[in-house]
Amino acid sequence: MTTPARSRLAGLLLTVLALALGAVTSAPASAAAKARPPASGGPSCGTTIYKSAGVPWTCTFDDEFSGTSLDGSKWIAQQTANSGYTSGLTACFVNTPDNISVAGGTLNLTARKEAAPFTCTDPYGNFTTQYTSGMVSTYGRFAQAYGRFEVRAKLPAATVAGLQESFWLWPSNPALYGPWPGSGEIDMAEVYSQYADRAIPYIHYNAAAFDPNVTNTSCFISDIAAFHSYAVEWTTSTLKVIYDGQTCLVDDWNPASPLVKPQPFDQPFIIALTQALGIGTNAFDPATTPLPATTSIDYVRVWK
Repeated sequence: MTTPARSRLAGLLLTVLALALGAVTSAPASAAAKARPPASGGPSCGTTIYKSAGVPWTCTFDDEFSGTSLDGSKWIAQQTANSGYTSGLTACFVNTPDNISVAGGTLNLTARKEAAPFTCTDPYGNFTTQYTSGMVSTYGRFAQAYGRFEVRAKLPAATVAGLQESFWLWPSNPALYGPWPGSGEIDMAEVYSQYADRAIPYIHYNAAAFDPNVTNTSCFISDIAAFHSYAVEWTTSTLKVIYDGQTCLVDDWNPASPLVKPQPFDQPFIIALTQALGIGTNAFDPATTPLPATTSIDYVRVWK
């Protein structure tokens, strides 16, 4: 199984992201079981966790989504109109309460069918569609090199082709080491609804030789529609992907010349969360793919 291209110009993704923010209003959220910020006002990341050496991780970013709107100091809504990002020219990424909302202690990203076809504004060429979706990222707000990145989320229950969800990291400067995937990409988890019994990590970069550890298609998830934790621990030598506390993949990448390790994974990466429609072998089918489809994120936490 190969990971599908995310856009027509994947190497330029996020370089022209919209900086325009817009509060997304939603119902009040429950504060139950949510982490509280420390007295200093900094991020808390809930219960203290420890590295393998016994040293505690230090929280650097935490959103528990316990408010009533997307926190514009941490996130932006990515829109096709500004970035050109699409799901195979089917879903138009927009910033509306129907597609991006915060309620009940979760961030909700929804793909849906609109009442009538409309023109999706796209800097690479407008197109007509009847489908919209939601995506957010920390572009311009937060980026970090190395550490532990974790997302706790539940995904749509669909078991037929047509939906794709992604929790991934993208380089702050995607052109630093040339066209994609030269500067790297870290997919903590991608889920294709056709294969809803598993989540798939993928480490993208230009390798010096065949790297058998860039992906693992055997990371099974018992119930994708229940909350699970998806994490990556990133050091100068390895990328370890962990689902529900179990190691799924360890990659000790070896870049092609002229890069030397830890390049290209030596610069800050941002966080991106995507609910999309499927393409390729997991292509969206309006006759069979169930909509609306929502990914609900309980929290996003980052440590150093």
